[in-house]
Amino acid sequence: MVDTNNTTTPTADPATFVTPDEAVQILRALQARIQTPDDSRVAHMKSATLANVDPHFITASINAIGAIEAVQAAVGRTGDDARQDAETASRWTAFTDELRTMLAAAVSSDRTRRRNLGLTALQTYSICKQLNRDKTRSAQVAAHLQEMKRLNKLGAKSGKSSSSKPPNPGPSTTSTPPVNAS
Repeated sequence: MVDTNNTTTPTADPATFVTPDEAVQILRALQARIQTPDDSRVAHMKSATLANVDPHFITASINAIGAIEAVQAAVGRTGDDARQDAETASRWTAFTDELRTMLAAAVSSDRTRRRNLGLTALQTYSICKQLNRDKTRSAQVAAHLQEMKRLNKLGAKSGKSSSSKPPNPGPSTTSTPPVNAS
C-alpha cells in the first residue's frame, strides 16, 4: 500500500531529471487520468457564483441533506455523497495549489534559461567584435559578425535618424480659402 500521508519531499537527483519532452508526456498522461466532473447540472447557471459558495454554508446544506429525507429526495443526493464530494473537492484544491507552484517554478526556470542564452549571445557578439579587429581572425569572424549585427535588435538605432527624414518641402504655395464662420 502506498503511503499517501508522506509529506517528505524527495531530493532531486540530477541523473533522474526529466527532459522537456518527457515532462510534456508525463503531464499529458496525468491530464488524461484526471476525471472531470459532469457539469451538466450547473451548465445553465453562473458557475463563478456556484464555485464561491461559502464553505460553512456548504457544510450546513450537507447536514440538512443528511437529516431531512425530503431534501435528499429533492436534490437526488445523500448527505454522505455530498460530504464525500466536499472532501474530494478540498483535496483537489491542494493538487491545484501544487500545480500552480510547479507552473511558477517552470516559468521561472524558462526565464532563467532564456536569460542565460541571451547573455551567451551578447557575450559572443562582443567577443566577435573584438576578434574582428585582429586582421588574422577578421576573415573567420566577419560573416558571423555581420549576421549578428543585422539581427541585433538591442543595438538597433531608432527609425528617426536624420538620414531617413524627408527634406522639409518649405512653405506651401497653394492657398486655402478662408473658412466662413457664419
